[in-house]
Amino acid sequence: MRPLPISAFTATSCLGLGLAPSLESLLAGRSGLAPCRFETVDLATFVGEVPGLDGHALPPALARFDCRNNRLADLALAQDGFEDAVARAAAQHGPARVGVFMGTSTAGILSTEIAYRHRDPATGALPPSFEYRHVHNTYSVAHYVRERLGLAGPCAVQSTACSSSAKVFASAARMIDAGLIDAAVVGGVDTFCLTTLYGFHSLELLSAQPCRPWDAARNGISIGEGAGYFLVGPRVPAKGQSPLWLLGAGESSDAHHMSSPHPEGLGARLAMESALAAAGLAPADIDYVNLHGTATLANDASEDKAVFALFGDAVACNSTKGATGHALGAAGSLEAAISLLALRHGFTPASPGTQEIDPQLRSRYGTALARRPLARVMSNSFGFGGSNCSLVFGAAPGGSA
Repeated sequence: MRPLPISAFTATSCLGLGLAPSLESLLAGRSGLAPCRFETVDLATFVGEVPGLDGHALPPALARFDCRNNRLADLALAQDGFEDAVARAAAQHGPARVGVFMGTSTAGILSTEIAYRHRDPATGALPPSFEYRHVHNTYSVAHYVRERLGLAGPCAVQSTACSSSAKVFASAARMIDAGLIDAAVVGGVDTFCLTTLYGFHSLELLSAQPCRPWDAARNGISIGEGAGYFLVGPRVPAKGQSPLWLLGAGESSDAHHMSSPHPEGLGARLAMESALAAAGLAPADIDYVNLHGTATLANDASEDKAVFALFGDAVACNSTKGATGHALGAAGSLEAAISLLALRHGFTPASPGTQEIDPQLRSRYGTALARRPLARVMSNSFGFGGSNCSLVFGAAPGGSA
């Protein structure tokens, strides 16, 4: 694929609202995980909750979209001048030439859970105020973002579990390559709901402590919530602009099992190889890999085999989920933003929570912050059902700093 400039980006998570607090936390090696106090949940687990989300209100004209997921979508849009960057692109190319491609897993399912508590005792009907289309429907978050930004281009949602908001980069690139649009808003939003928290608990995948990726004593995930947005394109950046670049995207589907990865990391390796091929790069050209790294026994072992088979122990890698938690459908966009911050500021992040690296895992996993220039970074996102996506970002279109 031809490189695509990333003209603007932003991210919001338990580390803070926008890039500045996120960067500060990453450089300090801090984790945003805390004991779960969400809603009526009674589970011994740690989560990454976005601060101030419960009190955030949508613009009155868009109140029909009100749900926790769309509140986070709105809160994140307001950070880092992102809305202004999109407005400039829409003014230059026209609103119909800017697409919207979003990823999410559960969207606004919390609204349905709450509505179900208030169903009619006689008929079982949900409250009349509940409108599935605007609050629970998976498409609602992309619909909201499109309306909020005043765009009129193609608009779609990917819901492929934890790869959702990585795959949207590939969708946008295909649309731009086809000449259907000039630029795209891509990203992901996912928020807490009881279905997710109790669902992972039923799978025995929740850790009672902050998660510990790649650790010998790792025992499960810490769920987080978050949002990330990127303005991808147009192909020719504005005069004087020095953007970061999307160099390649690779997707695969190994379909090994509904919830477990291929034990040898087959799909993960295929996605990484495809991303490198799309970028015209070799494994030795990558300076850092932001791993999917969920801190479960099977997932970390599988990804380690894939990474080691492709890179050996030559590339620095680690997971940042010990800082943010696993943001599920938003993990791809959140970790893409972390990868871009690493490129821009020259560092490989720490891995909060990881204490003793599992000796059976052979990749070059780093636990401490390291300051060094980076030219190219890979970000991995692997989801249930074997849906995998790897992205390659660079500090320059040719891949050199």
